[in-house]
Amino acid sequence: MEPQPLDASMNDNDKSILIVEDDEVLRQTLAYNLKKEGYTVFDAADGITGLELAREHKPDLIVLDIMLPELDGLSVCRLVRREMEVLIIMLSARAGEIDKIIGLDSGADDYISKPFNLGELLARIRAVFRRQPKPPPGNRFESGDLVLDAVARKAYKGKDELNLTYKEFDLLAELMRNQGVVLSRDLLVSKVWGYDSNDGSRTVDVHIRWLRSKIEDNPSKPRRITTIQRVGYRFEQ
Repeated sequence: MEPQPLDASMNDNDKSILIVEDDEVLRQTLAYNLKKEGYTVFDAADGITGLELAREHKPDLIVLDIMLPELDGLSVCRLVRREMEVLIIMLSARAGEIDKIIGLDSGADDYISKPFNLGELLARIRAVFRRQPKPPPGNRFESGDLVLDAVARKAYKGKDELNLTYKEFDLLAELMRNQGVVLSRDLLVSKVWGYDSNDGSRTVDVHIRWLRSKIEDNPSKPRRITTIQRVGYRFEQ
């Protein structure tokens, strides 16, 4: 039987959220309250079903638990990030900064530890939607055979359109907008992710690696995005 969204009431949110959480009580509680907030809600109890629903419905945001049966949340996050543009908030019952670092490095937009206050999660959801960048008017950047159109949110290498995730696109746009300028990791976290974070260096480094694999002729010897040791990155003119 085809999965159906929970019955969301009509309002101005016009956003859909996928909850992937194996704790049935928590999953249904979140679904109920998100529905009350006006979101269209889908839910899954395991990673494989969650990935299938993400591919089918392409939600605006995924609330994704790390510890899941069938396929863990970090793997789901990495797979989703390579296939579509979607915001992701990760949940974890495990304590410690290492979980947060791993979650952000996997491509999550935010992270919240269990147990959490429902109001805090709702506030985080509203915050990531607010941080979702709006394309600036008339921005088009070119560098050799690489072209980025910030309005259409498309990038090309030669005649081929690049399959960039949401954050990869925003990161490339920020770098190309400032060609020849050294941008620190902290600045890139602030501009692209919209918040200050002590874990920002690793998050930026991982996304730079992914980006290089798509835009560089030889990712092991990058010529477009160069590393400035102990500082950050520069997009070469």
